[in-house]
Amino acid sequence: MKLWGGRFTKATDKSVEEFNASIQFDCRMYAEDICGSIAHAAMLVKQQVISPEDGKRIIQGLTSIYQQIEEGKFTFSVALEDIHMNIEQRLTETIGEAGKRLHTGRSRNDQVALDTHLYVRREIAAIAALLLQLQTALVTAAEQYTDIIMPGYTHLQRAQPVLFSHHLMAYFSMFARDFKHLEYTWELADTMPLGAGALAGTTYPLDVEMVARTLRFGKVYENSMDAVSDRDYIIAFLEFAAQVMMHLSRLSEEFILWSSAEFHFIELDDAHCTGSSIMPQKKNPDICELVRGKTGRFYGHLVALLTVMKGLPLAYDKDMQEDKEGLFDAIDNLKFALAIYKEMISHMTVHKEHMRKALANDFSNATDMADYLVKKGVPFREAHAIVGKAVRYCLDHQCVLTQLSLAEFTALSPHFENDILTALQIETCVAQRQTYNGTSPQSVRRQCRQGRQYLQQAQQRQRQWQEITDAVYGVLKQ
Repeated sequence: MKLWGGRFTKATDKSVEEFNASIQFDCRMYAEDICGSIAHAAMLVKQQVISPEDGKRIIQGLTSIYQQIEEGKFTFSVALEDIHMNIEQRLTETIGEAGKRLHTGRSRNDQVALDTHLYVRREIAAIAALLLQLQTALVTAAEQYTDIIMPGYTHLQRAQPVLFSHHLMAYFSMFARDFKHLEYTWELADTMPLGAGALAGTTYPLDVEMVARTLRFGKVYENSMDAVSDRDYIIAFLEFAAQVMMHLSRLSEEFILWSSAEFHFIELDDAHCTGSSIMPQKKNPDICELVRGKTGRFYGHLVALLTVMKGLPLAYDKDMQEDKEGLFDAIDNLKFALAIYKEMISHMTVHKEHMRKALANDFSNATDMADYLVKKGVPFREAHAIVGKAVRYCLDHQCVLTQLSLAEFTALSPHFENDILTALQIETCVAQRQTYNGTSPQSVRRQCRQGRQYLQQAQQRQRQWQEITDAVYGVLKQ
C-alpha cells in the first residue's frame, strides 16, 4: 500500500501512476532530501517529539541510504512516486517503526520545497564558479591582446575601429550583470520553508530556526502558504540562465562569423569544432551553433514555468511538479556551456594581422575625420556633410580616406592641414577615444584592472556560497 493510501479502496491505475510520478527526474535530489530529513529528525529529538533512540536510528538509516544511492545499490520505484517516498519507504524497511516517525510535523509540500531550495542553492554555487572562470578567461585574453585593433560594427556594417580587448571586455561586463542576477537568485533560494506543513503550519512544537541554522539558511519563510507555493526562486534562476545563454548566444554569433573564411579574425581550437561527413576541408563551429540554438530552449523553460504558475490558487497544486524538469535541463546545459566557452576563449587563435588589414580598406575612420574638423571650428553637422562628400569621392575614385592627398583634402575643406593624415591613422583613432568607457588602450587597461578587482570580490562571494553548501552536505560524509 502507498504511504498515503489509507483512505483508498482501489489501487492506482498503472498509467496514472506513471504519469503522476516524478521519481524519474527528482531522484537527483536524494542528497538534499536526506540532508533535510537528518536536520528535521535532529530537531524532532531536541523538541522531544520523537525519542533520542528513534532519532539516532533514523539518522543512521538515512546515512546508510545515502551510501546505497551513491554506490548504485538503490532501486527507485515509480510506484513510490517521488524521491521523498522512495527514501522514506526504504528507511522504514531498514529500521522499522522508527522510520514511520520521520514525517512527523511535515508534509511532502514543504519537504519538496526544502529539497528544491537546497538543490538550487548548491547549483548556484557551482554555476557561479563556472561563470567566474569564464570571466577570468575573458579578462586574461583582453590583457593578452591589448595591441590588436579590429573593425567595430553596427548593423553588421563596419563602423569604427576598436581594440579587440575592448570587444572582449564588453562580454565580461554582460556576465558581471549576470552574476548580480545570480546573487539575487541566491537571496530568494536562501529561505527555509520547512515548518509550513501542507499549507497551514503544524501543531507540533517545531524549532524551524534550528533547522534553518543546521541547513545554513539565511532566513525562514514568514508565511506557510507562501512557503509551499513559492517558485519565484526557480523563476529567478531560469531568468538568470536565459540571460546568460542570450549573452553566450551573442558571443557564439561573433565566433561563428569571426572564424569564417570571410572574416578570418580567429580560429577555434580543433578540440572545440567538428568536421563534415562529406566535405573533408570543413571545420565547423558546431558548439557555438548548438549554444546559440539551445538558448531558445532556455527561454522555453522560463516561459513554461511562468505559464504554470500564472493561474494557480494558493497553496500547493500538483502543477508545481512541472518546475523541475526545465530547471534540471537548464542547469545541466548551462554548466556545460559556461565550461566549454572558458576553454574556447583560452585556446582560440587570434589573427592580428588580418584584423588590422581589414581596416586598411574601409572608412572606419570617417567619424574621426569629422571630429578633426570640429576641433578646427567647423560645426559637427557641417563636418558630417564634408566627410560624407569625401567618402563619396573615394568610392568614385576607388580609394580610402588615408590615400587622399593634402590637395584633395583642402579641396573638400580649407580647414584640413598637414596633420590630417596622422589624425586618420587607425592607431590614432583608437588612442584618441579616451572617454571613461571608450576603446583607448588607457580605458581598456582600466577595464581590465577593475575586472580583476570585481573578480576578487565575486570569487569571495562564490566561496561563501560554496562553504555554506559544503557545510550542509558534510553531514553525509561523516
